[in-house]
Amino acid sequence: MVIEGLDGAGKRTLTDRLTGALNAAGASVGKLAFPRYGESVHADLVREALHRGHGDLADSVYGMALLYALDRRGAAEGIRAQLAANDVVLLDRYVASNAAYAAARLRQDANGEVVRWVWDLEVERFALPRPDAQLLLRVAPEVAAERAERRAATETDRERDAFETDDALQTRCAAMYDELAKSSWLAPWHVVDGVAHTDVDALAKELLRS
Repeated sequence: MVIEGLDGAGKRTLTDRLTGALNAAGASVGKLAFPRYGESVHADLVREALHRGHGDLADSVYGMALLYALDRRGAAEGIRAQLAANDVVLLDRYVASNAAYAAARLRQDANGEVVRWVWDLEVERFALPRPDAQLLLRVAPEVAAERAERRAATETDRERDAFETDDALQTRCAAMYDELAKSSWLAPWHVVDGVAHTDVDALAKELLRS
């Protein structure tokens, strides 16, 4: 099961709360967050590029999307191992993040070329495990931006990157997530309007039935 949403939407908080609810319902839970900073060379290249390392790499939509995809490809066997060992595996970001951000950067929609390219690369060519369900944690872009800025001010390793500081990009990305969810892209979606208003116990039971 995948949790998707803007930077600052509260995905980590929802992951932690949902893990507790799933455990309380008797399910064992594995967790993994992307990008895997500090674990994957491709993820580390992403972080460095987003802070203006490696020249103009961050300006390349396809180049950055390829690095994100390679990070997930490197984690594929680990995901399968977690699936074998647990009732539920929660992923903080996955393939849909690549589709949403790449399309938003290129100002394309869910039927655009780059979304098809992400599918062909990650789903078909890399054969990444397909999720059973995806959660869209929907918040207003300005709220997510405020949270990301506050997080950057209080956590030494969470300085906002080039994508997080681009308010227009975040707004377009939010619209892309809505499109992907509406079309059931990659897997069925459940839309959650903010962590604070979510009944995680009910959500956990619904996900276990899916």
